[in-house]
Amino acid sequence: MLHSSYIEIRKSALQNNIDFIRREIGTEVTFSSVVKGNAYGHGIEQFAPLAQECGVSHFSVFSADEAERLLQSLKQPATIMIMGYLDNPELEWAIRNEIEFFVFELDRLLEASAIARKLGKKAKIHLELETGMNRTGFNKAALEQAQAILEDCKAELTLQGICTHFAGAESMQNHDRVQKQLHAYEQQVQHLRSAGHTPEQLHTACSAAMISYPETRMDMVRVGIMQYGFWPSPETYSQYVSNQPSRKDPLRRLINWKSRIMSLKSVPQGEYIGYGTSFQSPRDMVLAIVPVGYAWGYSRTLSNQGQVLIKGTRAAVVGTVNMNVMMVDVTHIPDVQKDEEVVLLGIQGNESITVASFAELSIQLNYELLTRLPLNIPRYIID
Repeated sequence: MLHSSYIEIRKSALQNNIDFIRREIGTEVTFSSVVKGNAYGHGIEQFAPLAQECGVSHFSVFSADEAERLLQSLKQPATIMIMGYLDNPELEWAIRNEIEFFVFELDRLLEASAIARKLGKKAKIHLELETGMNRTGFNKAALEQAQAILEDCKAELTLQGICTHFAGAESMQNHDRVQKQLHAYEQQVQHLRSAGHTPEQLHTACSAAMISYPETRMDMVRVGIMQYGFWPSPETYSQYVSNQPSRKDPLRRLINWKSRIMSLKSVPQGEYIGYGTSFQSPRDMVLAIVPVGYAWGYSRTLSNQGQVLIKGTRAAVVGTVNMNVMMVDVTHIPDVQKDEEVVLLGIQGNESITVASFAELSIQLNYELLTRLPLNIPRYIID
């Protein structure tokens, strides 16, 4: 059955991005591919096997349901790490399947050790420290209690990692805060080590920290947005390219989001287009009706602002974006036909529509727009 839009994922672009990241971090640092948020909208089921083909063997997800989808999708064994939501009843499944997971509460630590004891199989945990993000992680008081549990449960728990997350490494406005977090992390790690708790891995770096704070790379980096070809922020991008002789973006976008013209309509000058009175035709116009709207992840805030590509030419969204359709001005494009390809995001000819351009128009982050792409849009792998 045909869908109103579809997404292409380019393998060569992913390989390019992974190769770039590996060159940056070196051979001794583990690269963990972050695939939370449905692989940032690219599709866990489609992206993860592709990433394995490109040499990835470590994946990070947010929740147990993402871990299960990932486990079912992978063609080869790989390390899976849950960074966030994991109900205590799901711990047995995680431990049985050798899924690693963050621990940031005492009850999860106690429950994990109890289940591991019952199963006769060690739980691989990553102890998350509170260093100033104030989201999840053991503060100093709770950490003392956690240490006692770790000491008592050495037979049940493997301290696979000690980790934290920086509160805004993508902006130099947060530089002092990031430095304070790093210092707090290092102090707490030293305290744990002096008490005999030595982890297999130290890890703190997301994409932004990996680029802007190389000292945070440690034993592993958790890279999300950059592997998909996007920078964490314009500031991170500028900081990197300003130090490169070529001044070129080394990343390539994987994603092309496409649809087709559902219908063409002629509209006389002076007529209002779509719901309400937000757009009145300034001349006789030809409109392309495209079967994608806000129900499919194309934000309503792009009404009268968004652009698409048709026949290699930019065409403006006019009127209010509907739930399932939008109207595009193709008056200036000759010989447009029904079923003509429409690029909503990506490249067509010499033109491109970037996520950044969406973000500038709709006040959305790269992350937000990508992860809002619905699960039921089909995704296809291309070379």
